[in-house]
Amino acid sequence: MAALALLALIGWIAAPHEGVGLTAALRIAAALWLVAEHVGFTFRGAGRIGLLPLGLVLLPGALLWRAGRWVVRVAQVRRLRHAGYAALAVAVPYALLSGALAVASRSRLESSSLPQSLAWGLLLALAAAGLGGARAIAPWAHLVRLLPPRPRSVVVGVAGALATLAAAGALIAGVSMVMHLHEAATLQRDLAPGLIGTALLCVLELGYLPNAVIWAIAFALGPGFAFGSGTVVAPTGSALAQLPAFPMLAALPPGLHPAMPGWIGPTVLAVPYLAGLLGGVLLVRAAPALALDAAPLLGLLCGVASGALLGLLAAISGGPLGDGRLAAVGPSAWQVGVVSALEIGVSAAVTAGLVNYRALRKSGALARNRSRTPVPVPVPAAARGADGHIRYVDPWAGDRPSSGRRTSAGPSALP
Repeated sequence: MAALALLALIGWIAAPHEGVGLTAALRIAAALWLVAEHVGFTFRGAGRIGLLPLGLVLLPGALLWRAGRWVVRVAQVRRLRHAGYAALAVAVPYALLSGALAVASRSRLESSSLPQSLAWGLLLALAAAGLGGARAIAPWAHLVRLLPPRPRSVVVGVAGALATLAAAGALIAGVSMVMHLHEAATLQRDLAPGLIGTALLCVLELGYLPNAVIWAIAFALGPGFAFGSGTVVAPTGSALAQLPAFPMLAALPPGLHPAMPGWIGPTVLAVPYLAGLLGGVLLVRAAPALALDAAPLLGLLCGVASGALLGLLAAISGGPLGDGRLAAVGPSAWQVGVVSALEIGVSAAVTAGLVNYRALRKSGALARNRSRTPVPVPVPAAARGADGHIRYVDPWAGDRPSSGRRTSAGPSALP
């Protein structure tokens, strides 16, 4: 809160603030706290604002991480399951504090959702404090080894696929910004924000960098994203209306235009398949010996898990900018989830199957399995009756001592 209040006070001092008192500046700091937790807000007469910078989540996330580590160390927690109680001890009061700030930051023009602030505060604190507490108990490598072998291999495959997509998305977004750097600089000069305003604008742009990376991933997957109703930015082309005067948006020139040169298109569209390929290889390497049919199934599961996570990221990376033309901004969550699950899942399944087959063939497991295949034993004709049925005869029946009890006949009675 102190860090966000400092930013709000710097902006309040630097900007003209006639009729805006110090209380309003502190209320803005509380609203920034909620924005950092990804809690949207509503402007009276303008509508809901849900396109929030994901980079700001790193600030409360890092502090909650440290809080989870501190609770685990002070309470001398040794078991991993008890770290969940430590995370809950941090999350519940933090969520209540977020709800109190949502109520306290309301004004005649702006208000935040109380249920959303409670829910996002609880989820963020549980995730960050839980991971921090778990990391305080054991290193990451040891925590991953605690998982069962096959779930661990799927986790490793999903991590490899998502890391590949994140690197490719950052590269695509960075190249697009560099290509339109002159337009962005011109737009920032036209805004004339001043020295402090430029610094705050740069902080805001850094906060939106994760959003830009996720949008670039959605672009590489194929569905792309929208920036307003009836607009689209996809590998097949872009159709955009007039954009807001924000320097980062200079990478999206308005109007009808090809999204990129034709020779780059196949390279960009191949990115999700390369991510699935890497995920399949890592999956097989992290798993124990798999059957021929198990490796492709785990590859498909890797794609489904990756699609679910990418769909969630697509949902939180976009949001409305009011009730007008910009009510639909960002990628479609269900389109990104379905397409990524298919592209990554199919490529990961094929790769995992081939790599696993090669590993089995190299180790000789396939030959051993073939040698263990039961060979049918021919039944002599004397053992068959006139009707063709097999007669089960016990040749040692007369050698057993009689116990006076009747014994069952048939195959189950044979030694």
